[in-house]
Amino acid sequence: MKCFLSLSEKISPWQLKNSGARMAGATRIRTLGNMLLRIAVTIPLLASSGAFGGDWPQFRGPNGDGTSTERILKAWPSGGPARVWKRAAAEKIITDGFSSFAVSQGIAYTMVTRSFDGVPMEVCLALNADTGAELWTTPLEPADYTSGAGTGDGPRSTPTVVGDRVLAFSCRMVLTCMDAANGNVLWRKDLPAEYSSSVIDWENAAAPVVEDELIYVNCNASTRSLLALRVSDGSEAWRAQNERMTHASPVAATILGVRQIIFLTQSGLISIVPKTGALLWRYTFGYSTSTAASPVVAGDVVYCSASYGVGAAAVQLTKSGSTFSVHQLWRMKNALENHWTTPVHYQGFLYGLYGAASPGQNPLKCVNIMTGEEVWSHSGFGPGGVLLVDGTLMVLSDKGVLVLVEPDPTQYKEIARTQAVTGKSWNVPAVSNGRVYVRSINEAACLDLSVPAPKPLTVQDPIRLADGSVRFDIAPTDGVAIDASRLGAIEVFTTTNLSTGPTSWFRLSAPLFLTNGVVRWEDATLGNTPERYFRVQENP
Repeated sequence: MKCFLSLSEKISPWQLKNSGARMAGATRIRTLGNMLLRIAVTIPLLASSGAFGGDWPQFRGPNGDGTSTERILKAWPSGGPARVWKRAAAEKIITDGFSSFAVSQGIAYTMVTRSFDGVPMEVCLALNADTGAELWTTPLEPADYTSGAGTGDGPRSTPTVVGDRVLAFSCRMVLTCMDAANGNVLWRKDLPAEYSSSVIDWENAAAPVVEDELIYVNCNASTRSLLALRVSDGSEAWRAQNERMTHASPVAATILGVRQIIFLTQSGLISIVPKTGALLWRYTFGYSTSTAASPVVAGDVVYCSASYGVGAAAVQLTKSGSTFSVHQLWRMKNALENHWTTPVHYQGFLYGLYGAASPGQNPLKCVNIMTGEEVWSHSGFGPGGVLLVDGTLMVLSDKGVLVLVEPDPTQYKEIARTQAVTGKSWNVPAVSNGRVYVRSINEAACLDLSVPAPKPLTVQDPIRLADGSVRFDIAPTDGVAIDASRLGAIEVFTTTNLSTGPTSWFRLSAPLFLTNGVVRWEDATLGNTPERYFRVQENP
């Protein structure tokens, strides 16, 4: 709950304009001389509480970089976060596959393997995001894995949601566009058939990346292999560059003010103009067997990594006019190998799971992105996945254990952990509207990580004293007295101009005093500003 106070020299009506909150009422409380105090108790919008977030419409989140600013609960009870729903292995709803979830408009999408008329098929599966109930399934292509990955073989790609459409890219490189509400096929594009291309060994694992109604994929043709297809009908917008595909999904990023799509191909990093496919820059890297981790962009630095002895590298970009130049910061072979899990970047450091896939063994490492120096390593995760959510690392082990870790470059600091699902989990979670969606090859679960709404408070007896001090009491509205444990979470903010928005508010440092379940606040440093607004809030 947030409360606004206005202190004015004139006894006249006032309104909270552009405050981002609905005014529940205003009352004249107390005056001293010609000083008027009016109080409006307001109910914040959802965005103000920080307890809710947005959709997770594609692989590795809304930005495609494995990061989210959505607030999550970090202090978990001993039994772990509350479970919203779970689809157990015995139900045979989640049946093989290494896909992650995309979550949009109340539906969670993933890909599994199921039999239709005795034929194993890759299937796009839609679940009710609130209950886990199966909504629809759409068969895509035969689940034919000439190069298998062992137990749990199934789709490797993750669906992408664009408005009222969902895109699925099969292992055999057939791109299918479906109605997101019912799974009806709107169009289908068989890339190998149309472009006389071959399916990569170990089959396709890349997810389609969409921006401005264009879908970016590598069709693995012998020439002009990078494609932009229209979401509306799958038609070709452009085709360019001679680059053989890997298993890595491309990323969209803005570097030095220029929007671009970056592919990690068999020759290395390739950056292109989104609207035309024209080359912006390239960096020769290396390929052996499989490259599945996407590029990581950190400002003007781009990191890439691959397993099977290839290693890792980071390059820094500069620009003169419209021309990019690439400078290699460092290059390591047979070291810092991300097999298929992509690291995340935070404040100059990479946090990711490293090493060739070794069940239960792959360590989480902290790496200086500018130098390639390994700062610390903590083993025991296996080839799972890593996100950065609310400034905290969210790590999924290959055995379905969900772990929160502080992104601290000085040492490994674990915050919490829980067994989210059982079975092989070779993917990353999805985080949407305060919930985390996790799956393995045979189970899926939704956990509640929403931040509780602040406890309701009200402001009582606001007054401006003769010396110019402002004083008021902060009391509970739910009948539960405020105790010392809550005192540190209560903050007072002020502004003199509501129209400038949230950036104009600043936190006041005057101490709070607790007496008989009520908090007294007083500040003598504000001066005689003709009009001033205050906001009181309790953080979770």
